[in-house]
Amino acid sequence: MADKIAHTAEGVPEDAMRRLAELKPGSPGAIFTSDLSVNEFLLVKEAGFRPLGLVLGSSIYHVGLQVARWGKSQELDVLSQAMYHARELAMSRMEAEADALGADGIVGVRLEVEFKEFGNDVAEFIAIGTAVKDDGSGQHGNVTWRNNKNQPFTSDLSGQDFWTLIRAGYAPLGMVMGSCVYHIAHQRFGAALGNIGKNVELEQFTQALYDARELAMARMQSEAEALHAEGIVGVQLRNHSHTWGSHTTEFFALGTAVRPLRPDHQIERPTMVLSLD
Repeated sequence: MADKIAHTAEGVPEDAMRRLAELKPGSPGAIFTSDLSVNEFLLVKEAGFRPLGLVLGSSIYHVGLQVARWGKSQELDVLSQAMYHARELAMSRMEAEADALGADGIVGVRLEVEFKEFGNDVAEFIAIGTAVKDDGSGQHGNVTWRNNKNQPFTSDLSGQDFWTLIRAGYAPLGMVMGSCVYHIAHQRFGAALGNIGKNVELEQFTQALYDARELAMARMQSEAEALHAEGIVGVQLRNHSHTWGSHTTEFFALGTAVRPLRPDHQIERPTMVLSLD
């Protein structure tokens, strides 16, 4: 049918591919689109990259149901897998758009989740960033920017942090993440009553939250190891209850995996700046 939206193998709509084709990066008179601020744009240029276009990926996902025991702390692995897979779909479609532009990487990536009004178990996962390419000035030498999976690098670092990272002799490999949806056991009535008026650690709550964060962090670290990274910078550890209620929450770890550009790189000594204000 003519009104049916056709998709590529990666799930990117043909309309998106046509928009990207019209940008014609590298051609005379070609334009670029970007969500970078003016300062970020200038610093990305200074780092030796030119923006090609705004790229995005979207996935509207039905998150399944998993029943937890009232008095037991446990991971809800069905929900963990759903939240992770939906983000992966959005990320892979964003990367496919960058690939269509011939990009070396994507900077300033934002990864967002929004539960929709047409269902508490339906959410849209969106990944959006600016595709960039080495400007060919030769300031980086003969560097291969794509990661070991032959994908454009992805980074959620700001333009300022991206510039600093490149100047320090490091390259981003990819955004790495880990998710854990965890049910935290309810406190029994007798225990809650006994704690009234006392300063006391709630050990079962402490242990549950500790375990959930550790699972998310370990999964993020595993992704970085698969990219042969030296480390992860800009790590964020977020906590979202979404629509599941007060005792079920998602712990989400996110950062940018990096590697040194060369074995003899040197980090410039920081300089002191005095404000005139």
